Amino acid sequence: MKNKLKVFKFGGASLRDAEAMKNVAKILKDYAGQPVLVVGSATSGTTNDLEEVVQHHQHGRPQEAMNKLQEIRQRHFDIALALVGERHSVYDQLNDALVAVEWVLEEEPHENYDYIYDQIVSVGELLSTHILAGYLNTVELPTHWLDARDVILTDDIFREGWVQWEETEARAKKYALPLLEQGGFVLTQGFIGSTTENFTITLGREGSDYTAAIFSYCLNAESMSSWKDVPGLLTADPRLFDNATKLDRLSYREAIEMTYYVAKVIHQKTIKPLQNKNIPMYVKSFIDPQGAGTLISDEVVDKYPPMVTVEKNQALCTISARDFSFVAEHHINRMFTIITELRLQVNMMQNTALSFNVCFNDIDDKVARFAEALEKDFKVVIKRNLETITIRHYDDLTLESLKRGRMVLVEERLPQTLLMVVQQLPVIKRKND
Repeated sequence: MKNKLKVFKFGGASLRDAEAMKNVAKILKDYAGQPVLVVGSATSGTTNDLEEVVQHHQHGRPQEAMNKLQEIRQRHFDIALALVGERHSVYDQLNDALVAVEWVLEEEPHENYDYIYDQIVSVGELLSTHILAGYLNTVELPTHWLDARDVILTDDIFREGWVQWEETEARAKKYALPLLEQGGFVLTQGFIGSTTENFTITLGREGSDYTAAIFSYCLNAESMSSWKDVPGLLTADPRLFDNATKLDRLSYREAIEMTYYVAKVIHQKTIKPLQNKNIPMYVKSFIDPQGAGTLISDEVVDKYPPMVTVEKNQALCTISARDFSFVAEHHINRMFTIITELRLQVNMMQNTALSFNVCFNDIDDKVARFAEALEKDFKVVIKRNLETITIRHYDDLTLESLKRGRMVLVEERLPQTLLMVVQQLPVIKRKND
């Protein structure tokens, strides 16, 4: 290849409908003739809808599951119709992917919820990328569709597969490189991979950025770009804070800290593979493709402003021994074994003499399963409907403004980062005299 490889990732918002996919084609047109590998997410909202299909199936509601799947089918067929017309091979590809889900739904609910989740929810990325590939080829942007499951190999922990790097790198060179050498774009799926037993697996919610980083690392890309509906990485969610501003540059180290603690706009596993091979990452806007975006590289930045994230749907578990003994190291080791098995996302933890506090994303029944696994020897109190607030490079003014209207249940201060688990205080309305 004459030019070095670029890896682009387009998320669900950039693929949400026919007009959005046309916009992606306009962006890609500027890179025609260059080696570009594109990673596509499911269309906006589809992952949530497929999660509903899983819930209906696993709770013994087969008709509701099929009805929801039919809604998903119709939405994607409508997008395809608007892009490629009535007669196109893409409809056969969509049918094949959806029939595979129907086969799963015809079976009895599975004892392993996470396994069924991955077999069903993974179809979202297959549907969107089949449609996009079909459209790109019709508008004379030659595109090869590549199944990410043929490349990304993981362990067998469903919903949070851990990449087997050596084998994945070999597969990327075996399957992706020949397609790139033929010319045209290569289009693959974010979020999904396969186990050594060839079962479909997912890499964790919002994992498409991570997929792009995996391909970037394995193929020694020149750069990776993640196309978002924001102008770049921001100091806060603009939907929650009016004063959010764009960050022009970040170091890898700061980006790793941000994605772990603050910037949920990028999957937290994304940066490290890029840093390992010094591959710069750009966060750019598909609304304003010519905008500078944010550059993440090895460049050191002297000073950063306060950066804030608010995570809702949090559960705080307070764990204490039933015999009033200390919570010792062997107890914590047991807890983390269960946390690892359930692939729970720990957002904060704090140990005292008699108790251990740990805050999780409250997803499905995982927190309840965690408590159930400990109930014989420990008392577990769960508080739900909480928020975690994280401030990177905090100052007193920012901290005080964020505490207003909230009760702080747990707080942890590090040199550059402050974390709080909070509960919204009820608004008290005074009666008129």
